[in-house]
Amino acid sequence: MTTAVRDERRDTKQAERQIRRVAFSQKLSRWDVKVSPYLYISPFFILFAITGLFPLAYTAWVSVHEWNLIGGQGEFVGFENFAFVLNQTPFWIALRNTFSIFLISAVPQVAFALVVAAVLDQNLRAKTFWRMGVLLPFVVAPVAVTLIFSNMFGDQYGLINTLLGNVGINPIGWHSDVLASHIAIATMVNFRWTGYTALILLAAMQAIPRDYYEAAAIDGAGPVRRFFSITIPQLRPTLIFVVVTSTIGGLQIFDEPRLYDQFGQGGANSQWMTITLYLYNLGWGQLNFGRAAAVAWLLFLIIVIVGLINLAITRTIASSSSVAAAQKRAVKRASRKEVAA
Repeated sequence: MTTAVRDERRDTKQAERQIRRVAFSQKLSRWDVKVSPYLYISPFFILFAITGLFPLAYTAWVSVHEWNLIGGQGEFVGFENFAFVLNQTPFWIALRNTFSIFLISAVPQVAFALVVAAVLDQNLRAKTFWRMGVLLPFVVAPVAVTLIFSNMFGDQYGLINTLLGNVGINPIGWHSDVLASHIAIATMVNFRWTGYTALILLAAMQAIPRDYYEAAAIDGAGPVRRFFSITIPQLRPTLIFVVVTSTIGGLQIFDEPRLYDQFGQGGANSQWMTITLYLYNLGWGQLNFGRAAAVAWLLFLIIVIVGLINLAITRTIASSSSVAAAQKRAVKRASRKEVAA
């Protein structure tokens, strides 16, 4: 074999290796483009699967078994735990209390947070101080808030009844009356979460272009008209987020009703016992984790249904308002064309 042939074969092998390296690097580059985005977001989904999906699936497994603290897993009972819970009067009382406290707290909270955010959005002095000030109740521990407010709403010695007595109003049974206890607990919830909700809405307001307000002011729109015609429509996605999160948190309320009195059972006649408190009493009071898991899954389904209803309502309102705005713009354009003609 001549030297020329050997050199030719060596050059051929080197060219083949170079081609393979180029092909592998190109393939690796394609893999990087396709796979790397999923790797970047994978930590969230891994943590979510560990802390969210696995407990949810395990709770479903527990709910179809006879399960207690001492004996652990018992025999498979199917949907007997769900049937038992649905046939219990305390469950329906807890469901009523949960929705009552949720409505009394969530609706005023969002409305008042809108007002607070609109005020903080103005050109105030010491804006940072006021914006941090509305977040202070959220920083306070829920146990401290509940203990303070439960004493304020005391039936015999509370500050509220003392003030009402000074003006000639009879004391209110903040613990014995159903509606009064719901108002008291909702007040605690609103005290803690209104500032947090207001800051979320304020961040969304800060993102609205100021040109809209300047154009509306030139056209003669006042502050109230600008708020309802510009601010509220621009806040629609954030309002949907706030409503959904308020729904989830409101239906899972536990700390306030648990600590509202010294017994933590939801009142002598279950006046303010919520679903989560009923779940707690089943699990750690009766040591029946199977029935408690069934309540947890029923609460999960209720939250999903209410959340979907909220989403459908807000989307319907958004689409109808968008259609109405488009019709108004079309009418204005037509009138301008008529004037120009």
